[in-house]
Amino acid sequence: MKKLLFLLLAVLGTASCEAAPGSQPTQDDHRFAELPKPQAGEAVATFASGCYWCAEHVFESLKGVRTVISGHSGGTAVSPTYEQVGRGGTGHAEAIQVYYDPKVISFETLLKVFFVQHDPTTLNRQGPDAGEEYRSIAFYRTPQEKAQIEAEIKRVNASKRYSSLIVTQVVPFKVFYPAERYHQDYFVHHPENPYIQTVSTPRYQHFAREFPQLLQTK
Repeated sequence: MKKLLFLLLAVLGTASCEAAPGSQPTQDDHRFAELPKPQAGEAVATFASGCYWCAEHVFESLKGVRTVISGHSGGTAVSPTYEQVGRGGTGHAEAIQVYYDPKVISFETLLKVFFVQHDPTTLNRQGPDAGEEYRSIAFYRTPQEKAQIEAEIKRVNASKRYSSLIVTQVVPFKVFYPAERYHQDYFVHHPENPYIQTVSTPRYQHFAREFPQLLQTK
């Protein structure tokens, strides 16, 4: 059954997190996005959970989140392009950087969303996307955040929510490189993309059903 699903996704052009034909980025779009600075009182969190198109939209939908940037983290290459990360060898994963108000939403709540909005039990794979760039990572900036991540992993594993154990890496944050401009808010700007329609949207809807109380009001 899974094999048939992946074949269907490939036919639809959704076998990977790539720009769909007819929506190719311009030269200006290929410039790296700017990395915003945290505002007064803001905190920053970084996660990797497969294709950043949907993860970005999920976290931007949360109350207390000002903005989310798609990019790459966890590797050694400096300012890698999307294509370089996709070819492998950079060590980076597709990641998002979340700018949020800890008085409105806590890091612990972000973790709960993180572990629900993707499958943290699949190694180097998320849905139809395979490769180390799609691995699951929860980055921490302080010992307290590390302890919170490990506690949430223990809690989710004990709950038997997933049939397999979580394989998410718990990694100290070092650096985050913004992806090209055309990757930012891709979910919103390209609803016609088959990948968005068949992979990202169901993933977002699953999250929204789990956490309706956390969604920003339109």
